[in-house]
Amino acid sequence: MAPQDAVLGWDEDANAEAYDAFTRTHPMYAATSRDLARRADLADARLVVDLCGGAGATARAILDLVPSRARVVSVDSAAAMQRVGRRTLTDARLTWTTAPAERLADHIPTGCTDAVVCNSAIWKTDTRVVFHAVSRILRPGGLFAFNIGGGFAGVRHPDEDAVRAEPSLNSLIRQVAAHDYGYTPPPRTAGTSPKLPLATVIRWLADAGLALVTTEVTAQHSTMAEKKAWLSIPVFAWLEGDFTHDQRRRILDSAYALTTPDTPTVTSWLVVVAQRPETGE
Repeated sequence: MAPQDAVLGWDEDANAEAYDAFTRTHPMYAATSRDLARRADLADARLVVDLCGGAGATARAILDLVPSRARVVSVDSAAAMQRVGRRTLTDARLTWTTAPAERLADHIPTGCTDAVVCNSAIWKTDTRVVFHAVSRILRPGGLFAFNIGGGFAGVRHPDEDAVRAEPSLNSLIRQVAAHDYGYTPPPRTAGTSPKLPLATVIRWLADAGLALVTTEVTAQHSTMAEKKAWLSIPVFAWLEGDFTHDQRRRILDSAYALTTPDTPTVTSWLVVVAQRPETGE
């Protein structure tokens, strides 16, 4: 089954609060944020954009690496996410702009940004439009660091195959829903292409005037307990069908009861760093 894409629901207070609590309790977003911030070469940055920044998990990682004089702008279309972020992250170097990623260049000066970082979100946007917007605001030599979930990029890290073979939490959710509620999953679509493969990314970056610097397939190691906490965020309650929130919660709890909490899980990521070429290149 194709990976689920939580596009809607971020501008709801319940999702924003649950997401922020997850990022503070579990390491997944903090780890991927630190990885991207490190790759963005922020030691001498003066202006950095946290694109699709949500409640500020990635901004925290950026603020840890930029100089004291730097400015960080977190851009996100969900006001609810930013309300949580404004309450919990009060570094004076950080400002918040509520706007869709596609309109980034309407809010950031042209050619002045040292780096743009986008964690766990680029495939949820009109990616070609966003690449052009990023290219407009980057200074010559500025970097763009982002990642794409492995299922959306069509990549799989070898560590995914090395973990102990047992049913995933998602498959157990479908089994419980079928047994307890008569759920029938939609038919699998044979040969479905990934949403944002590397070849497409490279072509669209080039169209936007951005040069590829590096790519890497990485593995995020976690546990079944963290996966359950992630699926407890309402926006990620992906099970198809007319289920109430309470039913989805009971299905998740029943499926999780069939697992061992410390069972290792692995999520693959395609990490990409691009650059606006120096003038004259």
